[in-house]
Amino acid sequence: MNVQRSRLWMLALLSAAALSATAAVAGASPKDMDYQRARWDPLHFSPAIETARNEDCLACHKEILDDKVRKQSPAGVKSANALAWYQTLDTYAGQQETFHWRHLQSPYANSVMQLQCNTCHQGNNPRDRAVNPPDTNFTAFTLRKNVNPDICLMCHGKYPYENMALPLPWTQMRDGLQNNCLTCHMAIRTNRHQVNFLKPEAIEALAAKEGGDVCYGCHGGRQWYRISYPYPRHAWDTMPTETPDWAQGRPQESEARFRIHPATAEKTK
Repeated sequence: MNVQRSRLWMLALLSAAALSATAAVAGASPKDMDYQRARWDPLHFSPAIETARNEDCLACHKEILDDKVRKQSPAGVKSANALAWYQTLDTYAGQQETFHWRHLQSPYANSVMQLQCNTCHQGNNPRDRAVNPPDTNFTAFTLRKNVNPDICLMCHGKYPYENMALPLPWTQMRDGLQNNCLTCHMAIRTNRHQVNFLKPEAIEALAAKEGGDVCYGCHGGRQWYRISYPYPRHAWDTMPTETPDWAQGRPQESEARFRIHPATAEKTK
């Protein structure tokens, strides 16, 4: 145990030294910093990461937008001949592209979303990568990830048709509803998409014009997980007073960092 504590103290001292060295060159361009200083740049930590702009992140990480998908997989499958399930949606256009390009630069993403780098990446602390806590009572310890997968689950979860008292998944009954989610949702859960990384008015307009694939795209059509995201139940005018069993414990508000503030409300239109 003493050896483990000594290692933790050493890591803490090295971290403090690295942060002090980085602070001395804060504001310097990436080319003026070596790799070690760049890793400990204040931008990777709170509070700077909360207000980081995309330009700040892309100054060092621009390759994520320049990268291209492989023309052929290691097994020999050509990307032009492969069709993923999410490409079958009407809202998908073009060939396979990289993850970051699809989320940050594609025309469709820019029409309905305004994702920022720090929407998903909430910093990066090398110190906490794989260090065991000194004892089981040290509850503040966190094994940090580059991205908390909860943010991915918001748009890549399962379509929870059971919660809606629907008999079948959307793909099996959408034709009977004219592939129009607003058939029901014009009056149900009308207070939706009010978060700072989406464009609520644009989503509503596209859903009314182009149909259910606009909604289903983020509510099951691009599913990567076996579970659905427990969305907050923002109150709407005709909301029942009783909370159904499946919604017990759901929050009433979105996470604080995603809420739309008056100063940024215009940007979501």
